[in-house]
Parts: sequence; structure tokens; C-alpha cells
Amino acid sequence: HVTPEKFYVEACDDGADDVLAIDRVSTEVTLTVKKDIPPSAVTRPIYGILGTIRLVAGTYLIVITKKKKVGEIFSHVIWKATDFDILSYKKTMLHLTDIQLQDNKVFLSMLSHVLSVDGFYFSTTYDLTHTLQRLANTSPEFQEMSLLERADPRFVWNGHLLREFAAQPEIHRFATPVMHGLYCVITMHSCSINGKCFDWLLVSRRSCFRAGVRYYVRGIDSEGHAANFVETEQIVHYKGSKASFVQTRGSIPFFWSQRPNLKYKPKPQISKSVNHMDGFQRHFDSQIISYGKQMIVNLVNQKGSEKPLEQTFAKMVNSMANGMVRYIAFDFHKECSRMRWDRLQILMDQLAEQQDEFREASLFKGIANNSPYTQENCIFWLLEYVLVENILLARRSLQAQLQRLGVLHVGQRIEEQADFEKIYKNAWADNANACAKQYAGTGALKTDYTRQVRIFLTGKRTQWGLIMDGWNSLIRYYKNNFSDGFRQDAIDLFLGNYSVDEVEPASPLHVKKDWKFLALPIIMVVAFSMCIICLLMAG
Repeated sequence: HVTPEKFYVEACDDGADDVLAIDRVSTEVTLTVKKDIPPSAVTRPIYGILGTIRLVAGTYLIVITKKKKVGEIFSHVIWKATDFDILSYKKTMLHLTDIQLQDNKVFLSMLSHVLSVDGFYFSTTYDLTHTLQRLANTSPEFQEMSLLERADPRFVWNGHLLREFAAQPEIHRFATPVMHGLYCVITMHSCSINGKCFDWLLVSRRSCFRAGVRYYVRGIDSEGHAANFVETEQIVHYKGSKASFVQTRGSIPFFWSQRPNLKYKPKPQISKSVNHMDGFQRHFDSQIISYGKQMIVNLVNQKGSEKPLEQTFAKMVNSMANGMVRYIAFDFHKECSRMRWDRLQILMDQLAEQQDEFREASLFKGIANNSPYTQENCIFWLLEYVLVENILLARRSLQAQLQRLGVLHVGQRIEEQADFEKIYKNAWADNANACAKQYAGTGALKTDYTRQVRIFLTGKRTQWGLIMDGWNSLIRYYKNNFSDGFRQDAIDLFLGNYSVDEVEPASPLHVKKDWKFLALPIIMVVAFSMCIICLLMAG
């Protein structure tokens, strides 16, 4: 309910009388009741509060205006937020200069850009930010907390926007923690093997710590957070028994960079001025606390410009000398070149014994809990390969889980179950598509990433697919060098890595660009124009 003085957010639960009142002048947030809502207020439905943010014009309230049900998990409804609105606390913009108005417009466009990326999920009754394994080990006190208070901060993408709500426990129930990633829920009606129906879920949670686009954010920060970290969980639910398999992937966890420089493949640069071991140790200390024993799988090239990354990674794991961490390097590009997917069996054989150890050591309370940590390094073109390796590990785990739960008979293989295999392949391909779109920031690349996974799953490759490879490479090159900077700035603004100062005398949006920023585009336009003229006037 909107009035010139306040926003009133009314809870629509049965029997609820609480109303959240947000003062548009003082920004104070308080609780009131329905009778205090003025009859003159303009009323509209919303489905959640994403939070607040300060821009040049003042504070803005971001709300969810459209949602879509994507399924249920253990009788809890999961929603995808599909549309948002950004509401200004200020009733007028007359207090701003023309330059400030323009800056504010740019910052609003940044927020809109981040919100337009598909993959924001929430639930009003279930904690989406924790794996089934972590939830199974929680205390009664933890389960009584509000969703905002108990959420894993790594996966709450609106954590910065909800900072003022977090400071007032009495209004926590009005705050909606939102996860970014993929939530693929396959219902019991869809999954059936040997006449036995079960739930199968695939969840990818994207971390909001050190998030960004692929060339602008690499390595780790001082707290040990790896760039573009993703936690992927596969869940099986059959007759009250639950099985969970968790994999994680992220950038190589030491200090390095790979900034775009107009080259097709910029050379990675390992920092020489910092102590890598401090951040490296923090990263794995955190991982061991969250996931237990670690099995690292490094898929980068072991020659060329990537060779120093692999050598440094291996050296640091050895220096750490931690019995909880095991390291395996597999040169994916060399071993599986020319689509020799069968050679992945070499990697699977290396991982099999360790994966079985995880499975046998982690059964508790009727839950088969298999959680190897795979540190997979998504650099250059390797994201699609990483997802292929995800699929193989997940399928091997699922095979054992379904046999343990009594769905599969001894000797049966998932690959032989045609109906479920189709569901399984498509879900993982959708996961590849979602990760690529969020990471690369464009739908233009999604067909390439999805196709890469489908090639592995089907063994088929078309001439059209080869043509699309070339086209997508050109699109990717352009975006890496000319538009990803805006995307990175937008993510940093949304996540609170950059805060707008209303009284800042010089906005970073007005930094004068050097002539070199204009030279290449001008040269390219002239060259392209001459090419067209020559084609049209060849005679």
C-alpha cells in the first residue's frame, strides 16, 4: 500500500494482522496493524521484499512483483521470482542536478540488468540456501530461527539489500532470502523405475561472494572466497528416505587474474606480491568445515598458458599437507580432444575409490549422504567440460543411492532406464544452460553450452553446431572486451561491493576515457565500412 509518506506491506497469511510500515522520509521501518493503513493508499500485490539500496536519488525499495511455481520439496513450495519493481522513497527528483539524474538512471539500469538475469528462487517455508546434509545436522534452536537469520550468507544474493531488515529481528518474517542459480524439481509422477516412483531434484546455488563475469573475477579474495563458486546438489527422495550428493566448483583458489586485453584468450597472471598460502588455507579450512573431506579435481590444461596455474595449485596442496585434502589433475582438453568422451573413464577410475569411501563413511539417520568436494576450475572454455564431469560423478552416486534405497535392482544401470535417462540428461543440460547464462551473462551463449553437454550425452554433433561455435566465439569475444565491464559493475552494485555516495563530488561514471578506448572501435568501423563498399562496388 503506497502513500506519499509511507510504504505499507501487509502480510497475507491467514490470521496475520501485522503490517510493515516504511517511512519514505526518515527510512525508519516499524511494525503496525491493518487498521493503520490509510484508505487513500494505492494498493498492489507483491510476493516478497528483496530489500533496499541507496542510489544518487536516495533509498529505493526492491520488491518481487511476479513469481512462478517451479515445484515442491518435501511439501514446501519453491518459487522463481520472474519480475521486480524498484520503488523510490523520494516523491520527486527535483533535488537532483541533470548530471545526478543521469547517474541515477545508470545505476537503476545496472540493478535492472542484474534482476533481468534468470534464476532467482525463494521459498517462504523452506531454507533453500542449505543442503539436505546440513539441514539434517541442525539443532532445534536452528530450526526455530527465521529463514533470514539461519540462511547461509554465501547463497543469499540479496543479503546486502536486506542488511537493515537483518538488524531488526521482529521484522525478519517480512524479508525474503533469495537464491541465485537453478532449482530443477522433478516430481514423483515424472520419475519411475521398476514401477517405483520417487522425487529427483537438482539444485545449483551460486555464491554471492566474489561473484562476477569470467574474465573480470578470478582466483580468491583475502577471506578465501573463490570466484564464481557454485554448489550443486542432487537429491533423491523415496518413501521417506533421502539421499544427497554435493559437488562444488569455483576458480583456482589462489591470487591470479586474467583481465581482457583484446586478445582472444588473455594470459593468466599469477600475483607475485601477495602471500597465496593465507587465502588458500582459509579457503580449504572453510570447505572442510562446510563439506568435510575434500577431493579436488583440476581440469585445466597442463601445458601452454594454463600450465603455471596447475603447477602452482599442485604445489600449494602439497605444501598444505592436509590429510583431509586430496588432489587430482586431469588435462581434459588433451585427454578428451576430438570428442573422445570414453577417456573420461580414466578420471572416473581415479575417483571411484575415494567416492566410495565418502559414501560408506557418511550414512546417518536414514540419509545416504555422499559429499565429495570437487574443486573444478571454470576457466576459458572449460565450463562445459566441468559440467560433463559433474554428470559422471553424479550419475555414479545416483546409481549407488537408488540401489541402496531399493529402487534399482542389483546389476541394473541407470543408462538402461530409458525414460528416466531422458529426464536426467535434459535436467543436467538445463543446469549447464542456466550456469552458462548466469556466468556469461547472455542468452547468445546458452545454445553453445547446452549443446556441449548434449553432445556428450547423445554422442551427436551437427554441422550447424560447428557454425554456431564460431558465431558464439565472436559474440563472446565482443562481450568479454566491450560489455562485460558494465555487467561486473552491475553485480558489484547489487551485492554491495560498491556503494553509491549521495554526496560524492565526482562520480566514477564520469572518469574521462583515454583516446585508446575510442581508437579500436573507430578503426573497426572504418575497416568494416571499407569492406562493405568494396563488396558493393567491386567492379
